[in-house]
Parts: sequence; C-alpha cells; structure tokens
Amino acid sequence: MALVITVNISDEQEVCLLNDLLDIDDWVQKAVVGKINNCKKRMAAQAMSVLTSDPDVTTMPANNEDLITCLCSRPDYKNRAARAEEEEEATR
Repeated sequence: MALVITVNISDEQEVCLLNDLLDIDDWVQKAVVGKINNCKKRMAAQAMSVLTSDPDVTTMPANNEDLITCLCSRPDYKNRAARAEEEEEATR
C-alpha cells in the first residue's frame, strides 16, 4: 500500500517557510522519514515488550521489521485509531 499525501499551503505560508528553508518539499519529505523512523523504533520496542510478556511466545524475530509484523499479526493488536475509539467508548 502506498499513501500519497498532498499539503496545500497559502502564498504567505510559503513565504514564511522559504525564509528558513531552501526547499520546502525536501524538508517535508525528510520530516516524514524522521517521523516514520521514530514510530518504527517505538513500535519495535512495543513489539518486544508484548512478545516477551506473552508466555506462549517461545521465539522472537531478530529484526525490527519482523518484530513489527509479529505485533501487527496478533489478534489483540490495535492501532492508534482503534485505541482512541476504545478510550472514547470507555468514557461514555
């Protein structure tokens, strides 16, 4: 799955960004890559925690990509939107 995101900024916002940035698109691309890397590190740590806490798990992947795949394939895995929905339902 590939996700394409478009950001619309006003002329004034562009002027402000160009006061600090050489290339807006380059900065946006690098900011997204940085956020993905941070999320990936946190998700791999979460996967390690979940898997080591599960007594039924006897082996664990050695790399972050496979740890994340294991976490996401668990029936009890919930992404941020699902967790937020659960939290909202709990406060009703």
